[in-house]
Amino acid sequence: MSIDLARARADTPACAEIIHLNNAGAALPPLPVTRAQIAHLEREAAIGGYEAAAEAADALANTYAALARLLNADSAEIAVVENATRAWDMAFYAFDFRPGDRIVTGVAEYASNYLAFLQVARKTGAVIETVPDDRFGQIDLGRMAEVLDDPSKGPVRLIAVSHVPTNGGLVNPAAGIGRLARERDIPFLLDACQSAGQMPLDVRAIGCTMLTATGRKYLRGPRGIGFLYIAHDWVERLEPPLIDLHAAEWTGPDSYVLRDDARRFENWEINVAAKIGLGVAVDYALTLGLDAIRSRITALASHARSALDAVPGVAVLDKGMAKCGIVTFLKVGEEPRETKARLAAAGINVSVSGRASTRLDMDDRDIDDLVRASVHYYNTEEEIDRLAAVVAEG
Repeated sequence: MSIDLARARADTPACAEIIHLNNAGAALPPLPVTRAQIAHLEREAAIGGYEAAAEAADALANTYAALARLLNADSAEIAVVENATRAWDMAFYAFDFRPGDRIVTGVAEYASNYLAFLQVARKTGAVIETVPDDRFGQIDLGRMAEVLDDPSKGPVRLIAVSHVPTNGGLVNPAAGIGRLARERDIPFLLDACQSAGQMPLDVRAIGCTMLTATGRKYLRGPRGIGFLYIAHDWVERLEPPLIDLHAAEWTGPDSYVLRDDARRFENWEINVAAKIGLGVAVDYALTLGLDAIRSRITALASHARSALDAVPGVAVLDKGMAKCGIVTFLKVGEEPRETKARLAAAGINVSVSGRASTRLDMDDRDIDDLVRASVHYYNTEEEIDRLAAVVAEG
């Protein structure tokens, strides 16, 4: 099965105007997603917000069903929240960390996650342990096993890793980490913010306890919406750090009962139009097929690396055995923000990733900033060639 490129671009009108290579920031949504959101907003304006939400009950239920299909999960294991960071925080801060508890992560962990590690370590006495990379630049599974089994240190309370870090093209070996976690009965929180929608995600095969992601990136969904998967056998073992009357029932003056499904991690108030749009985006991706999407993105990214590598003075900085649709590079003698500005003037969207976004990884590589061009299946080889040509012009 291959991507119908003509249809994908017809469903993405902006393709006629711009070359969008900032899909790891926010992808261009397909028309069905935009139309679903607008239609709901018009109903809110016509009949009222609560009334429109009640009318949209089936569309809202579809979002849970679609996400369950995307992840090979059960609908009761899915929570939909305001964004990926809130989803990740609701899972992470549900753990009762104590002095000496270890949080195991990787070198390329995202800043927001690592800041949460630092905050919890400062407050509780928990310890952050960062597993080094292997010679390919991905998490070293052998070293991780040694870290997990070290008898001289405290218990490992949580493994928390980004599947696809924000820069570097890397795809971490999530299933290998999941195997290590399962063998030792350690919970595993996988940040799939950049991998959801870019490649197949099967939580049973990966072996993660929790998974979080956003709608706006490779799923081509709305901004301001994210989701959390949490395995059945962990839902009732974790109490959310924040609750409201949606997450729990107030059963008496001094008592409450939490929901028995993943929606205990949700809030009552949500952007209903975005929630509906997320379900439509997931359905759209599933119709195309995640294997076909991955194949197309991988081929385009490989083409981009080759085209950029052929430009004199350009260094492609991606690492890992398996690489994704995120392509990072620098041009000698030109600041990354200057490169971005030149590309923007030519109608090409890219982004700049700074040291503070993945500080440990960037410190190791002694990089302050780099240019990030992130491809999606609706991009073309000609657009990639145009990227390389404009980079070469500077």
